[in-house]
Amino acid sequence: MAEITAALVKELREKSDAGMMDCKKALQETNGDVEAAMDWLRTKGLSKAAKKSDRAAAEGLVAGLISGDGKTGVLIELNAETDFVAKNDKFQQAARDIAKVALDVDGVEAISAAKLGSGDSVQDMVTNLIATIGENMRLRRSARLTVGEGAVALYLHNAQGEGVGRLGVLVALEGAGDQAKLKDVGRKIAMHVAGTPTPPLALTSDELDPAVVAKEREIQTQTAMESGKPREIAEKMVEGRIRKWQEEVVLLKQPFVMNPDQTIEQLIAETAKEAGGPVAVKAFVRFALGEGVDKGPAGPDLATEVAQMAGRA
Repeated sequence: MAEITAALVKELREKSDAGMMDCKKALQETNGDVEAAMDWLRTKGLSKAAKKSDRAAAEGLVAGLISGDGKTGVLIELNAETDFVAKNDKFQQAARDIAKVALDVDGVEAISAAKLGSGDSVQDMVTNLIATIGENMRLRRSARLTVGEGAVALYLHNAQGEGVGRLGVLVALEGAGDQAKLKDVGRKIAMHVAGTPTPPLALTSDELDPAVVAKEREIQTQTAMESGKPREIAEKMVEGRIRKWQEEVVLLKQPFVMNPDQTIEQLIAETAKEAGGPVAVKAFVRFALGEGVDKGPAGPDLATEVAQMAGRA
């Protein structure tokens, strides 16, 4: 059996926040293997991380990062139990570190398993944070956009620190023209996605979720029928209403918040002329903290703040 030194016990205690004798017992049971001992403690329910794993984690931070060449951007959402933790330096740094990993590794499972410079995995880092800070945490989701030619722009709203906020948007613009111009326009579109009163559901009408369209169609049909119209006539009336709804929820059709007389589609056409070549929005991603976990708005007066920023742009 491997010698269970005081240094090994200390290392395990710092990682798990379990009691000294529990750490010694875990190391004895696992022949001095610290990682296996961590698993042993979690199995026995002796690690603080394990005890907190079933508690709701819907606060935290959205972190974003753009690669050095400007062609790849990532967003990640790291959750905790309270908004107080979002102000913790270690938690903020962990979110930034995860975003950095996400530049090269795509998907929550792959990111969680990826190694950091310390040799620990991202999941190890999160587990250690749980023990240190005392709240349940989880890497909830990630997104990665990349372009061959063009630029990926990032906008973080309600910033809590460098590279972290409560709402993040990525916009990928493809084009071979002026890259600085593309980056600037991309960021303005990202601000639009963050601040528009009706967040876009898709880039184009064709990309809308068929189930969402079907649900909206049924709602509009029922509304028309309640006015006394036969279903056949109501369905014809609905077509116009569906087109109007699509203009409200499709990014390219939305009025640009910084210039409501211009749609995003028209802004892109104008940008293409100024950039001296074709420009297209390849994709966008919007992460609002706690979205879908019974949370409130990502931040106060978001549309107003974006409009104010537009005036300073």
